Amino acid sequence: MSARDVFHESVKSALMKDNWVITHDPLKLKFSEDDRLRIDLGAEQLLAAERGVQKIAVEVKSFLSESAMFDFHLALGQFLNYRLALRNLEPDRSLYLAVPIAAYNSFFSRALPQAAIAEYDLKLLVYDPTNEVIVEWRD
Repeated sequence: MSARDVFHESVKSALMKDNWVITHDPLKLKFSEDDRLRIDLGAEQLLAAERGVQKIAVEVKSFLSESAMFDFHLALGQFLNYRLALRNLEPDRSLYLAVPIAAYNSFFSRALPQAAIAEYDLKLLVYDPTNEVIVEWRD
């Protein structure tokens, strides 16, 4: 079993406060017999009767190590593999990388992360781990 991120419960609580229903904790994907993945959270939110249900998957990251760049490399690789699996197995579910507000304000404003966000079409969920709220959705 993979370890949960230190802010896992904070993000889960923030999603519930934002009227999301947690459907999977974790969301397990079987890409092949040898390739099984576990995305931190699966959630859905009723939008409007005529629009149906919006489904998301959220990979939670803390960015608390000494190297935010190292954390970003790991998170980006994970994100891209998870998105590939979701496109094949659950194409109606959007993937978000959850990052704390402190990392977003400091690291994610730099040139390389900004270029990667644009190049790889990363969707971000910016959260405040202390107040357990979602600060911003970046599509």
